Order: sequence, then structure tokens, then C-alpha cells
Amino acid sequence: MSSTKKNWPKLPLGIRLLIAAHSMSVDAFSRYDGSAVNRRLMNLFDPKASPSRKPDNGVVSSDIVVDTTRKLWFRLYSNTTAAGKMSIPIVLYFHGGGFAYMAANSMSYDDLCKRLAREIPAVVVSVNYRLSPEHRYPSQYEDGFDVLKFIDNPDFEGFSAFGNTDTSSKKAFFIAGDSAGGNLAHHVALKACQHQFSRLKLHGVIALQPFFGGEERTESELKLVGAPLISVKRTDWMWKAFLPHGYNRDHHVVNVFGPNAVDISDLPFPPTLVFIGGFDPLQDWQRKYVEGLNKSGKHVYKIEYPNAFHGFYAFPQLPETSLLMAEIKSFVLKQLDQ
Repeated sequence: MSSTKKNWPKLPLGIRLLIAAHSMSVDAFSRYDGSAVNRRLMNLFDPKASPSRKPDNGVVSSDIVVDTTRKLWFRLYSNTTAAGKMSIPIVLYFHGGGFAYMAANSMSYDDLCKRLAREIPAVVVSVNYRLSPEHRYPSQYEDGFDVLKFIDNPDFEGFSAFGNTDTSSKKAFFIAGDSAGGNLAHHVALKACQHQFSRLKLHGVIALQPFFGGEERTESELKLVGAPLISVKRTDWMWKAFLPHGYNRDHHVVNVFGPNAVDISDLPFPPTLVFIGGFDPLQDWQRKYVEGLNKSGKHVYKIEYPNAFHGFYAFPQLPETSLLMAEIKSFVLKQLDQ
């Protein structure tokens, strides 16, 4: 039985129009076989924001190039009110978009990362990783980890104003992301927790409605037909565009605790905060993720918002967005106290 629109939460007209425009552009400008996206047309529906060299409610930002050959860069967000006053954490952030859409300078992600930098407070490093289908797995994971190594290099001075300048003391960092970025956060954290950093220490993972899947169809995928932004047709396309040719959705990077899962029970994987929405077709996969972390002996905290749809945090006017920000801040502060 599928969900009907009359059961969905009522959304303001402006939000409904933005969701409709995004969904239309994804469907219209993506080749059905997962082989191409019309970037020129897609960008018309994905407005970009320039870095803010002047404080925007206490946050400035700049773009830093890591590798020109693969156009790898990140946007660095700094909280000017916290500079020099306290040692604040670093949040490595991965944007969503099914691995195929959006960017670190997409207006919605620029706004979100500014808010994270302001409210936690934190130094936010938002990664502009390569997109599929032009660049398939493992390109995105490689980009994410390479940015981590870049900011771990003592030659990078982007954190010098934010306390903890003693080289004998490592800087606390968290890995965060939403949707496909939540998937990236998990896999980059898997690699990071096994790596010896020179000046960074991983304290946690923050996954906003992370994008996982598998060959089976879950109850929420079958029930929430027509839900905002996400559909089985779209997610199938995204996995097809992302995975190497010849692999299915039970690949271990998709179905992380499925038949081909990597055993993480002996790894020092950090505490994880997972957000789930009641109108997100991916919610059953997210619960499987929470269950898998628990069974592997890892600390995991689950926050559910019954009326939240996939990507709700892109709309600051929704009450759940403010609740999410408060939960992230609480989680970060708790892990820093450990």
C-alpha cells in the first residue's frame, strides 16, 4: 500500500515549488541509462553562492583549491566571533545530491554550512567532490579523504586563528554529510579511523538522512510513493550512475551491513549521530544502518522527526531544521567532553 498526498505534512507554497523544480530538473536533465547529466541545464536550477569575505552574521568563507587536475576544492567557513577566544572543532562536510548533483557552493549548502559554523560553533570544511556519472566510485571517497589529508598538513594555516595552536595537541574534527554526503561521511570515517593524522583527531560522525540502499525493496520505499524529492526510480538511477559497471545495489558501499558488508567491529569507528525523517523513503535503510552500527559494538544516536521529508534541513523555516541544529550542537559538545 502506498502513501497518499493527503497524509503528508502540509508545506508552504514556496517550499513545494522549490521541491517541484528540483525534481523536474533531475528527471529532465539526466539520461535514463545513468550515463550522463546535462550540467549546463542542471546548473540553471542550482544557483550558486560566492564565498563571503565580509562576515555574514559572524561567518566568513573562502574557497581553497586542493588539486587543480581534478578540480578538487573546498569552501572553508570560519566563525569570526569565536576566533581567538576558544578552541572550536572542525566539521568536514559532504553535500548531498545522490553523488550526481549539487556542489559545495550550491546556495542551499552555503546557507547550511554557514549555520553550522555559526551555531555549533565550528570551522566547516565543505568538500566539492567529483560527481557521477562522469566520475564513479571510488572518486568521491578519494576526494573526501584527500581533503582530510590536505587540512592535516601543517603547511595548511586555515585553522590558526581558532585556538589549539599547541602542536602536541590534536584538533578535534567531525565528519558530517546529508543524503549521499551521509554515505560519504560513513566511508571516509571508516578510512579516517584507521589513519594516523599528524594534527587531527576524529571525534564523531553526523549523518543527516544518509543515502544507503540494497537490492531488496523496503517497506518505506514501497509505501512512500510520491514523497517529496526521493523515489525508487530516482535512487535506482543514482546508484546506477555511481557504481562501477557490473555491480548491483548490494555493493558494500551501498548496502553497508548487507551480504557483502565489511566487518567494522574491530575498528575504532567513532560515535555516530543519525537523523531520520518519517516521510523519507530511505528511512528503513537508515534504521538498518543504525542497527548495523549497534551490532558492531559502536555508539550510535538516532533522532527521528515523524513529519520530516528527505532534505528538510535545506529549508530553515521548518521547525525540524532548528531542532536538528540543536541536536548537532549537543552531540558535538558531548563528544568533545569525552
